Amino acid sequence: MVNIIWGVLLIIGITYGFFSGNINAINNEIIVSGKKGLDMILEMLPILVIWMGLMKIAEDSGLLKKIANLFYPVLKKIFPSIPKGNKALGFIASNIAVNMMGLGSAATPFGLKAMEELQKINPHKNTASEAMITFLVLNTSGVTLIPTTVISLRMLNHSANPTQIIIPAIMATVCASIGGLTLDYFIRRKNR
Repeated sequence: MVNIIWGVLLIIGITYGFFSGNINAINNEIIVSGKKGLDMILEMLPILVIWMGLMKIAEDSGLLKKIANLFYPVLKKIFPSIPKGNKALGFIASNIAVNMMGLGSAATPFGLKAMEELQKINPHKNTASEAMITFLVLNTSGVTLIPTTVISLRMLNHSANPTQIIIPAIMATVCASIGGLTLDYFIRRKNR
C-alpha cells in the first residue's frame, strides 16, 4: 500500500513539474537526491558493519546466551510462553540491546532470527503467536538510549548540536514501549 501511495505521489509530482515547465528542476533533483542517498549509505555503512560484526562475534562466543540468561527474569515476564534456554531469548535480547543503541538496521537480523525461533515453538503455524506479537510491539516501540543512526544523520547534515535528540528520543521511546506493552498485555488478557 505504501508503494502505491509513493508511486502516485511521484507520478503527480512529475506530471505537475512537466506541465508547469519545471522538468529540468525535477531532473536535477533526481540526480542530486540519488547522489545524496548513496553518500549517506556509504557513510552509515561502516557503523552498521561494525555492530553486525560485533553481534556475530557475540553470538558465536556464547555471549548472547549469557545476555539472554541475564535478561531472562525480565524477558520471562514479557514473554511467558518462551521456555528458558530457547535461542529466541538470546536473539530477542540482542535485538533489544542493538535497538537501545539506535541501530535499528543492525538489529533487523536478530529480529528475523528471533521470529524464526519463535515460529519453531508456535503451535499454530499459520497464525502469529502471542510471543511473536509482543516481540513485534517491543521491537517497533523499543527503548532507544542512544539514537546512533539519528545522530549520524544529523551529523551528516551539519546539525549544530546532533546529540540534542538524545533526551527527547529516550522519553518518546520509553512512552511508546510502556504504552505498546501495556496495550499488548490487556489485549492478551482479554483474548484468553
